[in-house]
Amino acid sequence: MLTAGTVLFVAATYVLMLIAYRLPGKPLIHRPIMASIMLIDLCIPFYLYATKDWSRRLIDQHEIFSFILWMHLMLLITLYTLYFFQVRSARALLRDPRSAARGEHKSQGLGIIIVRGLVLVSGAMLVENESPLS
Repeated sequence: MLTAGTVLFVAATYVLMLIAYRLPGKPLIHRPIMASIMLIDLCIPFYLYATKDWSRRLIDQHEIFSFILWMHLMLLITLYTLYFFQVRSARALLRDPRSAARGEHKSQGLGIIIVRGLVLVSGAMLVENESPLS
């Protein structure tokens, strides 16, 4: 389902996200990096769907019943929900930089970092061994 290259790419964007999280006072760096990472996270499922043989792994190999797969999906849904609230609080901050949304935005950012890290780890656990004999 996943390849090591995909996991390495997501890990690199995770490091970039950690850097951007530490630079909230530099909006010309923080905003585009965070927006790009959110877009990447929204596009990766489409990339995986287009490039992987889902039916073989999920149906033929019975991985549809795998706990780690379902945990990964639930973490992804949680991440996307946090992204929704993060964008909402960012828009409130753009309207009024001194609003109460600043603390909310920072707390959500920390939650995103934690959940995205868990998504990365659970995705790494789903990497399929690519045997040269198959």
